[in-house]
Amino acid sequence: MKKTKAALWEFLQGLGKTFMLPVALLAFCGIMLGVGASLSSQAVTDNLTFLQGEGFHLVFTWMSNTGQVAFRFLPVLFAMAIPLGLAREDKGVAAFSGFVGYAAMNLAVNFYLTARDVDLESEKEIARYGIADVIGIPSIDTGLLGAVAVGVVVSLLHKRFRAQRMPDAFAFFGGLRFVPIVSALALSIVGLLIPLVWPTFNSGISAVGRAIGHTGVFGPFFFGMGEVLLRPVGLHHILVAMFRFTDVGGSGMVCGDQTSGALNMFYAHLNCSGAPSEAVRDATGFLAQGKMAVYLGGLPGAALAMYHCAKRAMRPEIKALLVSGVVACAVGGVTEPLEFLFLFIAPWLYLIHAVLVGLGFLVAALLGVFIGNTDGNVIDFLVFGVLQGTTTKWYLVPVIAAIWFAAYYFLFRWAIVRFDLKTPGREDDQEPRTGSADSAPDEASEAPGGDTAARPAPVLVAGKYDAAAILDALGGPENITSLDNCITRLRMTVEDAERVDADRLKKLGAVGVVKLDAHNVQVVIGPQVQSVKDAIAEMSPAH
Repeated sequence: MKKTKAALWEFLQGLGKTFMLPVALLAFCGIMLGVGASLSSQAVTDNLTFLQGEGFHLVFTWMSNTGQVAFRFLPVLFAMAIPLGLAREDKGVAAFSGFVGYAAMNLAVNFYLTARDVDLESEKEIARYGIADVIGIPSIDTGLLGAVAVGVVVSLLHKRFRAQRMPDAFAFFGGLRFVPIVSALALSIVGLLIPLVWPTFNSGISAVGRAIGHTGVFGPFFFGMGEVLLRPVGLHHILVAMFRFTDVGGSGMVCGDQTSGALNMFYAHLNCSGAPSEAVRDATGFLAQGKMAVYLGGLPGAALAMYHCAKRAMRPEIKALLVSGVVACAVGGVTEPLEFLFLFIAPWLYLIHAVLVGLGFLVAALLGVFIGNTDGNVIDFLVFGVLQGTTTKWYLVPVIAAIWFAAYYFLFRWAIVRFDLKTPGREDDQEPRTGSADSAPDEASEAPGGDTAARPAPVLVAGKYDAAAILDALGGPENITSLDNCITRLRMTVEDAERVDADRLKKLGAVGVVKLDAHNVQVVIGPQVQSVKDAIAEMSPAH
C-alpha cells in the first residue's frame, strides 16, 4: 500500500511538472499577443498617433499572430509535453508519439461521427458532442482533458514498449519505432469510445462550471485559496489548468466562436475588437489580476517584516535571500522562495496567507479589474493592464497592493515577534543560510581521517550551490531512486526519506524541504534548480 501511494505521488508530481513546458510557452505567447493586440488597438493608436503607421501595424500584427501559436494548438502541445516530461529516456520519441496518438484519436472520432451520419455543421450536434476543428480535423473538442489522457496513455506505452522485440520478419518495427505505432493503434480505439461517453461527460463539466458560476465572486476566492494550499505538494498546476482550459473556468461565445476555459476566453477576446462580454469578465476573475495584490504587495511586505525582525547582525546575510525572493515573486511570478520561508515554521501563517490570496481574487472581481494572463507579476500588470487602457481598471491594482503590503507587513511582524518564529536571521545558531560555498560544512569536502578522495570533489553551481554537498545531504547517490525538477524545486523518490538531512540542506542554500512520505521528497532551491539538478545527475549517472 505504501509503495502504491508513493508511486501515485511520484506520478502526480511528475504530471504537474510536465505542464510547465507548454505553460511557459503560453505565458510568452500571451505577452506577444497582449503587446501586439494592445499597441494595434484603436484605444492606444488614438492616443499615440505615431503607432498608426503601416510599419508599426505590420509589426504588431506579426506579434499577435505569433502569439496565437500556443492557443491554436494548445491541446496537442500538452499531448506532446506530457510524455516528453514523464519519459526517462528517448524523450524525443515520446513527444513524437504524443502527436501521433493525439492525431489518431481525433481521426478515429471523425470516423465514428461520419459513419453514424452525424451532421458536423448542425448547431444541435455541435452543442451535444462539442464538435470543433481540432488540428484541421472535424472532431470532438476534448480540450485539455483529452490531451492529458493522450499524454498519460502514450507515456505508459512508451515505458512499456520502448524496448519491444519483434520477430525477425517484423524486426524493423520493433524497439523505439514500435512506440508511435502502438500509440496510434491504442488511441484510435480510445477515439472510437469518446463519442459514446463525451456527451454525458461534457454536460457534467458544464454543470460544474455553472455551479461555480453561481457562486459569483466567491468562485475566484476558492480558486485562489485552493491554488496556494496545493502548492506545497506541487499539485496546484492541475487545479490551475482545469480552470484555465476547461469549462470549469467558464465558457461562452467570444468573437463569434464558442470558447471554454478562463485563459482561452481572455486571449480570444484580446484578438478581437469590442468590449469584453460578461462571460469573459467572469472567467477572467480566475486569472492574474487576482494574484497581484499578494505578488506585488503582500509577499514583499512579508519579506520586509522578516528583514526587520531578523537580528541586526544577520540582516546583511539574509538581505540577498529576501531581495531575490521579492524579485522572483514580483517580476517572475514565482512565490515559493518567499512562501517556503514561513510554511514549515508556521503552517497556520501559511493558511492565513492562502486566505489572503483568495481575498485578493475576491476584491479584484468585486472591483471589476480586468487584466488577465497567467503570472500576476509586474509584466502582466504593464502589458495586460496599463497598455490596454483604463478599461482594465489597472489603476486600482497599486491601491490594492499597497493595502495588502501593509496587511502582510504588520501581520507577519506581529506573528514573528509574538510566537518567536525562526524566520531567516532569527535562528539560534546564527549560521548563514545563503548557501554559499563558505557556509558548507567542512565534512562536505573532506572525509573522516582526511581522505579527500573518499568523497566527490565539490561542484559549485552558479557560484552558489555546492552540488556535491547537497547530494551528500540527500543521503548520497545510492539513496536517490529518481530525480527531476520543476521551476523551483528538486523532486525525487528516495529509498529512505529519513536519510535526507533537511537542516544541512537549508544551510547549503535550500529554501525548504518537503518530505511527503517515506520515499518522496522535494527540495526548494529557487530559480537555479535546473543547474543544481543537472550537477547532481552528473555525479550520479544512474539517475
